[in-house]
Amino acid sequence: MFYREVGDFKTSYAEDQQTFPIAFDRWRYYVVIAVAFLVIPFIINDYWEKSVLLPFLVFSIAAIGLNILTGYCGQVSLGTGGFMAVGAYACYKLMTGFPELNIFFVVILSGFVTAAVGMVFGLPSLRIKGFYLAVATLAAQFFLVWLFNKVPWFYNYSASGQINAPERTVFGIAVTGAASPSWATYLFCLVFVFALAWAARNMTRGPLGRKWMAIRDMDIAAEIIGVSPLSTKLTAFAVSSFFIGIAGALYFSVWFGAVEVTEAFGINQSFRVLFMVILGGLGSIFGSFAGAAFLVLLPVFLKNVMVGALGWSTAIAANLELVIVGGLIVFFLIAEPHGLAALWRTAKEKLRLWPFPY
Repeated sequence: MFYREVGDFKTSYAEDQQTFPIAFDRWRYYVVIAVAFLVIPFIINDYWEKSVLLPFLVFSIAAIGLNILTGYCGQVSLGTGGFMAVGAYACYKLMTGFPELNIFFVVILSGFVTAAVGMVFGLPSLRIKGFYLAVATLAAQFFLVWLFNKVPWFYNYSASGQINAPERTVFGIAVTGAASPSWATYLFCLVFVFALAWAARNMTRGPLGRKWMAIRDMDIAAEIIGVSPLSTKLTAFAVSSFFIGIAGALYFSVWFGAVEVTEAFGINQSFRVLFMVILGGLGSIFGSFAGAAFLVLLPVFLKNVMVGALGWSTAIAANLELVIVGGLIVFFLIAEPHGLAALWRTAKEKLRLWPFPY
């Protein structure tokens, strides 16, 4: 079987500790990256950009951020929508206040602003955990949405309360605004996804990731062996909020171009990203991508098949989506808590051992 790594021996620690030690896995991911960067930009259209690719890329970043906090560090958060709003409004204020600043740096600075806010709201995690921490982050969600809705300075005193992204370019090509081509916005988001996924993968496999997982598994034992709960938890909140803030900035500036805080970043957004992490798999970078892909593609599938092909009403399709997602969450929590990522690992192991028994 070509997938088995028979004879694929390592002669150094660097080779053994690389991200994808199995050669077949490495080449598969190289092919995926090559297709994403070199093929899709030439075949993309407006529908695939707005309905599939940009939602997948933006929510993948948000899911990775929440997975770092919840899956790797064990700190439950229900404030993802609020932190995405921080990134979006920070991006808007930077774009309007510093029009000469490149949009690439605007998005990164928006992530840092969100990281600072996330650390502030992460302070309760030093004293509380579990259900009580979830309630505290839920309070942060409602407070941030209320703040951006009630303070006119955040939306530049607009009568509608809506924020609109000005046009910005990268190398002379628009990536925000109505004139931006589909391939440009896709590549702009893809660069962030690639860089952040690579950073998250390395962080979770390094000393910082081991500290997060030690706190997640047993915080008292971790403190006894020298892991500082203060710095570790706040670092998890900061890194997670940085990722989520960048997702919010891209959600506003590149994907939609105009948002209103209550509709775009309400509690439903927080639950949506949480469901992506649960379905994809806690403590898995691949699971974040899998969960985002599933929840982005499910409505598209129902709309095109159930509504378009079978003639069902949109209301039935929308309710069916809720039923499917709810049923799968219950199923995964009972049968496979590690989600789609665990099913993928099991399938790979069976493929390696086929036709021998597992």
